[in-house]
Amino acid sequence: MTDKNVERASVLDTATLSDALDKHGLNGQCYKIKPRTTDSRMTGRAWTLLYGPAGSPAGTVGDYIDDVAPGSVIVLDNGGRENATVWGDILTEVAHARGIAGTMIDGINRDTSLALKLGYPIYARDSWMRTGKDRVQVEATGVPVNIGDVRVCPGDLVRGDADGVVVVPREHEDKVLATAEGIQHAEDAIRESVRGGMTLREARVKHGYHQLQTREAK
Repeated sequence: MTDKNVERASVLDTATLSDALDKHGLNGQCYKIKPRTTDSRMTGRAWTLLYGPAGSPAGTVGDYIDDVAPGSVIVLDNGGRENATVWGDILTEVAHARGIAGTMIDGINRDTSLALKLGYPIYARDSWMRTGKDRVQVEATGVPVNIGDVRVCPGDLVRGDADGVVVVPREHEDKVLATAEGIQHAEDAIRESVRGGMTLREARVKHGYHQLQTREAK
């Protein structure tokens, strides 16, 4: 079954979606969550997992990948840890083969070279090689998590590109997408007007540029 809103989001830049989120007073821009490569793109529904410090004896880092539906974005909350990774080459290979849309981590990944070779999108704070085994463990799956100061719930709409990742809460996605599409239309019209000889100042006034991101009054 086709997810129309995933399709709509997939043709919008994160910058445009960010402006739409701002207009509606919503926080969805994942701070410092960056792509491994500037040509990364991903769009899908969030599949969430929460990590915590390992107990004694330590729990597992997770054998969840076979339960994730194709087209999902795997969202891993590792508490922003940069001293141990929770994603590596085996997960990348399996996720790529299963048609997972991508992975984002509030933390770090390793084995970046395979992700680059396969073109598998990973968004994280950084990359480093040290394993999370015996350092962190799965606390829960399918729960709200925090990624770059953004609350992400299972099923939320996730869009990533060269500028980073935005998350659109499921209950607000119709209005955010409609606003983003309106912003995109106006910005395209400004470009066309300038190409036709209009000054940028005139084009911005004509197409209401300065009101595009202004927060709506409640």
